[in-house]
Amino acid sequence: MAISSSVANAINSLTAALTMRNVFWASWPRRVPLSETELVVRALQESCQPASLSLAEWDLLIRQGRRANLLGRLAIGLSRANTLLAVPAQPRMHLISAAKMAERQNLAIRWEVSCIAEALASAGVDLILLKGAAYVMAGLPTAEGRTFSDVDILVPKEQIEEAESALMIHGWQGAHHDAYDQRYYRQWMHEIPPMLHVRRGTTIDVHHTILPETARVKVNTAALFEDPLPVAGFSNVHVLQPIDMVLHSATHLFHEGELDNGLRDLFDLDSLFRHFGDDASFWAGLLSRAEVLGLQRPLYYAIVFARQMLDTPVPPTVIAALPGIAPGPAVRWLMHFCYARALRPNHASCHVRGAWLAKKALYIRAHWLRMPFFLLVRHLTHKALLRPPKDERAPAPERQGL
Repeated sequence: MAISSSVANAINSLTAALTMRNVFWASWPRRVPLSETELVVRALQESCQPASLSLAEWDLLIRQGRRANLLGRLAIGLSRANTLLAVPAQPRMHLISAAKMAERQNLAIRWEVSCIAEALASAGVDLILLKGAAYVMAGLPTAEGRTFSDVDILVPKEQIEEAESALMIHGWQGAHHDAYDQRYYRQWMHEIPPMLHVRRGTTIDVHHTILPETARVKVNTAALFEDPLPVAGFSNVHVLQPIDMVLHSATHLFHEGELDNGLRDLFDLDSLFRHFGDDASFWAGLLSRAEVLGLQRPLYYAIVFARQMLDTPVPPTVIAALPGIAPGPAVRWLMHFCYARALRPNHASCHVRGAWLAKKALYIRAHWLRMPFFLLVRHLTHKALLRPPKDERAPAPERQGL
């Protein structure tokens, strides 16, 4: 009897523990409450009605949108809803300007890609476009109203030297000449130093994988090259498959240490989920593909925070599978605390208590994920104490846009 009673008590305790676990998962993650001053987020989510906002609110909305690099997206949304002309004249001019700037950059991206393709074709190198350039060349709605600072491409590591040489012949030059920076990029990182075109002032980042080779997360890079999609009109230009495109976007955002464009990148993910999610096969293959590439954790954070902050629709079957790729409770709470504060417009009106600490923690986390501890200490010590001469640093003004 005593043994049976002990077994019964153990079963009851286990049942209670499982019940509490289910209750926890049902109640977390909850939607992140948005500050009433985060007008740009609410405007993009709720198809803003211009007549409902005062001039003071429009002024704040424009400022937030510009700081978050979401003003062009807002302008496109209002134009599609046929409400742009109802916006008061002063803010409407800012919106129109942002839309025209995005349109101009879309055209510039197409020209830049054609130049890059021509340069690499001469060396027999195929390339895969990443992020913003990929959205444009693939004709995705994610590109609408979006602005860019550079073009990111992915080439096989064994062809990285041929690609760099071909680009140099066609007018691009390295932006970092310091010996340590050269070693940092070429030995440890996932890309060579950024290359700047001598005449156009445009910047290209040439990657051979999507995370540093020293990173704790090991990406199955070979799988990314298995079956990319060709871009119409080019023989050597491709984009990633839809699922891989989403996984790369998630990886980029949730391994980034500087989140000035974090909210824009989250809106990119929301757009990609909504666009590709119309195809049931996208959701069916998402988790298994993340496992193949080794990117389950970035996918988890992408789904969680897109749902929390932007109400991104995700099928119940995918949500039910999230516990299998989630971190422990303490890490979940910490990441929720940090990203709920960091993924906001970088404007004073949107700052919340703990935001500075959250951003610092995520900056440290990004470096911790990027390098082993002793290499990280060595790198940060070097950057803090031994800055390169001014004329050897990357030229800042040219990297502002295409």
